[in-house]
Amino acid sequence: MTGRKRSLIVVAMLSRAHAFNHVSTSLMGEKSRINLNNLQGKMQHHNEHAALTILPASIQSDDMVSQSSNIPLSLQKRPSNVLSMEEIQPIFNFKSKSSGKDKVLNVTGAYHLVVILLTMPFWIAAMKITQFLGDTIEGFDDNRAKFDYTGKVWCRSYLSMTNSYPLLEGDVDRLKVGPSGEMSEGACLFVANHASFLDIAVLCTVLDPVFKFIAKDSLKAFPGVGTQLVGGEHVLIDRTNKRSQLKTFKQAINYLKNGVPIMAFPEGARSPDGRLMEFKGGIFSMAVKAKVPIVPLSIANTHAVMPNMGFLPVQSGQRGELRVYVHDPIDIEGKSEEEISREVREALLRELPADQHPLDDEFGVNKAEKKEMVRA
Repeated sequence: MTGRKRSLIVVAMLSRAHAFNHVSTSLMGEKSRINLNNLQGKMQHHNEHAALTILPASIQSDDMVSQSSNIPLSLQKRPSNVLSMEEIQPIFNFKSKSSGKDKVLNVTGAYHLVVILLTMPFWIAAMKITQFLGDTIEGFDDNRAKFDYTGKVWCRSYLSMTNSYPLLEGDVDRLKVGPSGEMSEGACLFVANHASFLDIAVLCTVLDPVFKFIAKDSLKAFPGVGTQLVGGEHVLIDRTNKRSQLKTFKQAINYLKNGVPIMAFPEGARSPDGRLMEFKGGIFSMAVKAKVPIVPLSIANTHAVMPNMGFLPVQSGQRGELRVYVHDPIDIEGKSEEEISREVREALLRELPADQHPLDDEFGVNKAEKKEMVRA
């Protein structure tokens, strides 16, 4: 159904709802009339959104754009950085053996591959040396900080050489470390949206302090990344094993209580289209148990630089406008996990572009709004 047809249908439904609303005043009372007004308002919002999809961007007014969502106007007006297949211009198309999904490689991806092949041997050698020294010299590498630093150096070098170093904005000082090498404001739970495999390299680039990822156990098989996760004693979780989940939960809490920040993706998986997905349960309870704040990080446009069908990035980070925004910490004291989850979600969405926001359900009513309508 086209956007224009959908708008006509919504207008007709609004007329019926308006007529029925007059009848409902005498039959069902004032409370029911308020409920219908609520639904009518949601349908009007959807109609405005449909009009936005019909009108060309060049003739949409600022008022129309600013009312379409809670996204800051400056982010709404930015065009999407996602490339079409024609713009990507793949030189190879193939099917991934591990996932069975179609993948593409273009000239940009080929350049990234050359950079990786030339630099990764130095990274692997550095990991082996620091691991050997850490295993043989007591106190040489507490928390595998030096071991993890080799990965940070490689990520920063790789992104710099491929013109993909991310722009860092917001409470940037929170990501810096003091003279002792630890965060000046203590440990916290970092959380970020997860839209691309490139997110790992981006986070390793912008996070100065020692930190530990919560990552899938299957990532151990990836060259370089797997060695870093295992050797750095990061928190690896096997979602098929409940005992493993409990063990990793305790490991993460111990890190937080000992002053080591944890980096987690509350969605629990990569978004297939870059849009923020529903959060998995249990992530925020770690912060509650350890009594540490939560610092949300909005990662913008990694889905455009290295989309799901890209074997490697399909455009540079500078062209794709890679960006990380550091939000103010969220205090967890006295809050339920549901309240914390809502605050984190709202923070992440405030600094994500429009094409990374979840699509609303029918009539522009999302799940939370539907619950409120049912309660009413």
